[in-house]
Amino acid sequence: MKFTDGYWRKRDGFTVLHPAQLHDTSSDGATLTAYAAAKKVKTRSDTLDAPIITITAEAPAPDVIRVTIGHFLGGVAKGPNFALNREEHPVSIDENSLTSGSLTARFRPGDEWGIDFLADGKRLTGSGWKGIGIVDGADGSHFVHEQLDLGVGEAVYGLGERFGPFVKNGQSIDIWNEDGGTSSEQAYKNVPFYFTNKGYGVLVDHPGKVSFEVASEMVSRTQFSVAGQTLSYVVIYGPTPADVLRKYTALTGRAALPPAWSFGLWLTTSFTTPYDEETVTQFVDGMAERDLPLSVFHFDTFWMREFHWCDFEWDPRIFPDPPGMLKRLSDRGLRTCLWINPYIAQRSSMFAEGAANGYLVLRSNGDVWQWDRWQAGMALVDFTNPAAREWYAGKLRSLVDMGVDAFKSDFGERIPVDGIVWHDGSDPERMHNYYTQLYNQVVFDVLREARGEGEAVLFARSATVGGQQFPVHWGGDNSATYESMAESLRGGLSLMSSGFGFWSHDIGGFEGRPDPAVFKRWIAFGLLSSHSRLHGNHSYRVPWLFDDESVEVLRKFTHLKYRLMPYLLGAARQAHEAGLPVMRPMIVGFPDDPAVTHIDRQYLLGGDLLVAPVLSESGEVTYYVPAGKWTRFENGEIVEGPGWVTETHGFDSAPLLVRPGAILAIGNRTDRPDYDHADGVTLRLFDPAEGSTTVYVGTSTFTVTRDGPAIRVDRDGPARSWRVEVEGGPSADLAADDTFWLTD
Repeated sequence: MKFTDGYWRKRDGFTVLHPAQLHDTSSDGATLTAYAAAKKVKTRSDTLDAPIITITAEAPAPDVIRVTIGHFLGGVAKGPNFALNREEHPVSIDENSLTSGSLTARFRPGDEWGIDFLADGKRLTGSGWKGIGIVDGADGSHFVHEQLDLGVGEAVYGLGERFGPFVKNGQSIDIWNEDGGTSSEQAYKNVPFYFTNKGYGVLVDHPGKVSFEVASEMVSRTQFSVAGQTLSYVVIYGPTPADVLRKYTALTGRAALPPAWSFGLWLTTSFTTPYDEETVTQFVDGMAERDLPLSVFHFDTFWMREFHWCDFEWDPRIFPDPPGMLKRLSDRGLRTCLWINPYIAQRSSMFAEGAANGYLVLRSNGDVWQWDRWQAGMALVDFTNPAAREWYAGKLRSLVDMGVDAFKSDFGERIPVDGIVWHDGSDPERMHNYYTQLYNQVVFDVLREARGEGEAVLFARSATVGGQQFPVHWGGDNSATYESMAESLRGGLSLMSSGFGFWSHDIGGFEGRPDPAVFKRWIAFGLLSSHSRLHGNHSYRVPWLFDDESVEVLRKFTHLKYRLMPYLLGAARQAHEAGLPVMRPMIVGFPDDPAVTHIDRQYLLGGDLLVAPVLSESGEVTYYVPAGKWTRFENGEIVEGPGWVTETHGFDSAPLLVRPGAILAIGNRTDRPDYDHADGVTLRLFDPAEGSTTVYVGTSTFTVTRDGPAIRVDRDGPARSWRVEVEGGPSADLAADDTFWLTD
């Protein structure tokens, strides 16, 4: 939202107060509050009719400072609010500054108003003249904005799963969850958090609509604004992007660790395609006959009757024996997932029950809120009501007891704002984005309680701050084109830059039937992602419906992913414990390399594998290789960086390079993702660095120690057999108690 008309003037209909001068400060030992006059105060008479803007700084965690800007402070505080994890730590406060760890917020004394954020004495960013604005609209609206400086060459990343340019500079972005597909400026997962390549991140602590102008109104600043009389934001010091993500996820919650089986191949019925148990069985049989090992079978919308979504009752016309069918699939080693959403159609058996008990969102006149979009006469579950949460959870528990293993928690974006009342009195504007957090938490908790810690997984579409705690999220409705492959990847990289650790997308594209070439290129991208799902809209996604080569390509990359499982679970553990995403933007892995600033067509899978999806039918792909001697995973060929590489790949390959110094744990099975990853594991050593490196494989720990030319590998844990391969050097098969030595 823009408030200015050029550099000097305001837009018609807006009047804006700006802090002009720091008048004085006060502190209670934990916070520092600055009182800024909106005009220069030189004499006592200048204090008359002089608005005061109150700015308070506090430190919820080391290297983290939260700032609140307020004008009129007498308003009634309404929820919801983001849950921030606070950490007790020493805070240093003097007359004009507050210091938390290495980060300092300093109010400028004297006549030139400003806030500076410094790390170890060096200025990161700040808010100067006209940075803070208290805005009154001619229509009676009120807003608060803040502008933080951007330096020369400073790039902004994040703000949720956004499908436009990866670097956000020059963009106007509203944080407002919508169901807009992957080809629009709208987003399913809006997160008012960004980081820059200058070593810090910013979270706007407001769950409702936040409007960002990223170098798009004031070209040397990032502006963010909210409606009302107060605005809070949090500055997080890195100094690297990886450090910022660690500290941000410590503050807002880290991802649960998904089960190993969830990393396998998911196959769905697709969205509106006809299917019954015979169709499902044919698909499962066809995959098995072709050595395409499935991990999960997903039943999309029409497992329920049309016009009855959601009543959580199987359509008896096509599924006469759901418990028996689920058991038959389980006996074949498959997990099952069901599509759900929080919308209750008028024909659903749950509608009257929910309305009678106050479980549905109401209009301000007491009527149940309803509309006909998506499902006829549908209402919305009020997750602010504890009884409604338990009611909804109880329906899901019945399905879990029946044998269901996971839920695709679809939708949760189009949440009404005007003329509605929430059970707990929440502000409707603040609930619009936050609704998805309550929804996904209810679903995730049902699975976690029933299956146990480490066994719960969702396939969720909508999210906000904190949503990373309930993995996995997928990219929504894309199209069956190369362009949509690229936009999906940009969305994933932006989401990974927003604190999310796990992400997936519809292999082949959702809208339309993909050309076989698009489908085959997308397979490699999909299987070299955190999670992998074949899904479409009006057409099936089993590979033999495209061509025989599609079967071969899917087999190769599914087998490859299952071999990579020990490595991928190590990356998943980093997401769970340290907040680092499994799919990492290049800027996270190489923050000091200016060549990666705008790269959005490749990524790191974990810390040590570089992936560049092929986004063309010809197979030509251009990608960047950072400094060092990288190794092609498939054939051991060396690719030396830094530099750009252009090459052509067949449908059965894609650039997959191993980082210099990496230690990759490779499994010995290709038939499933959930096996004993330590037994028979191969450690591939790519010129490991001096000192000791620890690699976790299941319940085993391998320690690689290098001292000059000597390399030693020690194992601690129940691996019955294992292997060490030094790239370009010797290898050895080892028994459980052996220690491997290499002396050059």
